[in-house]
Amino acid sequence: MAWITGTLLLVLCVELVLNYVVHASDDVMRWVEWVPFAHGWVYVVYLVTVFDLWATMRWRVGRLVTMALAGVVPVMSFVLERTVHAQATAAVEAARAAPGGAAQG
Repeated sequence: MAWITGTLLLVLCVELVLNYVVHASDDVMRWVEWVPFAHGWVYVVYLVTVFDLWATMRWRVGRLVTMALAGVVPVMSFVLERTVHAQATAAVEAARAAPGGAAQG
């Protein structure tokens, strides 16, 4: 979801530049008028997945806020996704390796 949200956010930035800086024609803007709505709905799904991951991993609230902001700050979602994925994978592997950890299967 971070990749999809980040990509749509970058497309949204292009749409905003076309609309407010370049003042693109109405014909051009019709091709990208769906982008704000798509990013908005995908961001809602992203927030649900972020909350689920945060609750599952039992991270601090600051991590939740950072992951939520990653969906609205251009490029941040790509960077944070890589970091969060590595940390979550390491935490799961450590839990499996610990005595009394999760059953392997």
